[in-house]
Amino acid sequence: MLSLEHELKGNAYPGRGIVIGKSPDGKHAVAAYFIMGRSVNSRNRVFVEDGDGIRTQAFDPSKLEDPSLIIYAPVRVLGNRTIVTNGDQTDTIFEGMSRQLTFEQSLRCREFEPDAPNYTPRISAVMKVEKGEYDYAMSILKSNNGNPASCLRFTYSYSNPVAGEGHFIHTYMHDGEPLPSFEGEPGSVAMLNDIDEFTGLVWSSLNEDNKVSLFVRYIDIASGVCETRIVNKNK
Repeated sequence: MLSLEHELKGNAYPGRGIVIGKSPDGKHAVAAYFIMGRSVNSRNRVFVEDGDGIRTQAFDPSKLEDPSLIIYAPVRVLGNRTIVTNGDQTDTIFEGMSRQLTFEQSLRCREFEPDAPNYTPRISAVMKVEKGEYDYAMSILKSNNGNPASCLRFTYSYSNPVAGEGHFIHTYMHDGEPLPSFEGEPGSVAMLNDIDEFTGLVWSSLNEDNKVSLFVRYIDIASGVCETRIVNKNK
């Protein structure tokens, strides 16, 4: 099992990242999503609450250049399911699952982002908490080693997840020109019982220059009641 702190501190630019898992005491389903940025446009963002979910918005609207890939709803809730993604495919999954499509089926109409030469992967997750039971799935859609003619699709499902374990997937292996897409399976990482401790660990481990915003949610598996934290660098 990897140390999430070590993974984040050792990578100046993982880009956008999703962590999904279960607290060590087995009581909470846990989700975290962070965004980073290198450009003024990417850094000019904050997370704000939007109903049961969140959305990104420009911190300074006068500096907003191209909103197409940076303004979206990263988190939406559909009944007993919580959807977390790094783009507007949140809406695609929400609408697909509303029509009884599976998580994987909902994403078949989507590919990686059209931001050549990076072709940023679309990473997504869905958590299901119902009647004291919990499972989750994660997905990545990415170019074939930078070739936009081919899209690689991977879905990972975690049934009855182990207490204390989570999985971490992010968009980039490290900083670079172009940015190299994530490789391999989501990494197994240790989780924490306390939402504030976990929020603090993730936020403090992200690169100070590049981090922008962080969302963390703990969902009580028995009751479905959730607790949320949002941290924004721009205040």
